[in-house]
Amino acid sequence: MNITLRQLKVFERVARRLSFTRAAEELYLTQPAVSMQIKQFEENIGLPLFERLGKKIYLTRAGEELYQLSRTISEQLDAAELLIEELKGTDGGRLVVAVASTVHYFGIRLLAEFCRRYPKVKVSFKVTNRKGLLQQLEDNEADVVLMGQPPEDQDLQYEAFLENPLVLIAPAGHPLAGKRGIPLSELQDENFIMREQGSGTRSAAERYFGERGVHLTASMEMNTNGAIKQGVEEGLGLAIVSIHTLERELESGRVVVLDVEHFPIRRQWFIVHRSGKRLSAVAREFADFVRSEARSFVRTEIIEAALGKASAAPGPEA
Repeated sequence: MNITLRQLKVFERVARRLSFTRAAEELYLTQPAVSMQIKQFEENIGLPLFERLGKKIYLTRAGEELYQLSRTISEQLDAAELLIEELKGTDGGRLVVAVASTVHYFGIRLLAEFCRRYPKVKVSFKVTNRKGLLQQLEDNEADVVLMGQPPEDQDLQYEAFLENPLVLIAPAGHPLAGKRGIPLSELQDENFIMREQGSGTRSAAERYFGERGVHLTASMEMNTNGAIKQGVEEGLGLAIVSIHTLERELESGRVVVLDVEHFPIRRQWFIVHRSGKRLSAVAREFADFVRSEARSFVRTEIIEAALGKASAAPGPEA
């Protein structure tokens, strides 16, 4: 047999996802290229590895056995790569960082400074939602993940590194802007623009309001913070977002932070990796850098001014 590591890698990804399309996306290949690799792989071993039933594909018995073997080989190759990265240290190593979409607002500045300090390190920076981050951790594809509260039922090691206040925003000129101590009950009739189901911010907000007996009406769902903020500016509704996403909007006055009782929602950002994962020298250096330097890359003066302005806003005229 003339099996190549490339064929084995493509097979392992298709078998893991049971999808040629998703495997192609994750491997940065075209779907025809993935299909060709699998076809050549099957021809080399002389057995079918997948069967198609309707629109879904399934592993054959041979495919299942080979998938387990391919996982073992993949783990061994990862160990070999880690050893090489360890020998390189911070002088030419590789780093894979995955961050929540909200983190990237200050995470880009954080990463830029790290790269300036260690210019020979090759970095892969992935931005995705909570579901994607957990998948990255499960598949052991990221060295370090920066995200909100990790689930406690997964075998993860994590540590808080920065406070992440969630605030309620409205367009400038909204009737609630300028009011002090707005009760949560007054928000029940407001329309809210929410992140997609499964988003860490949405889950935290719904849990927070639910514990206080208040139901939020999600009139619209958007899957990016940028779209949500623009929707708020255009008067489509209120929104609950991390204050770290609001630097430009607060400076320009396009949105305002409302002074709502029990707000902001106090959350934390966490640095996360799989328990038992052996971090390379570069990954350890980056983790230490995040712990010690992250706060200096957040424009705290804007955050503190916004929170102070909301709590000190004048009440409505009699």
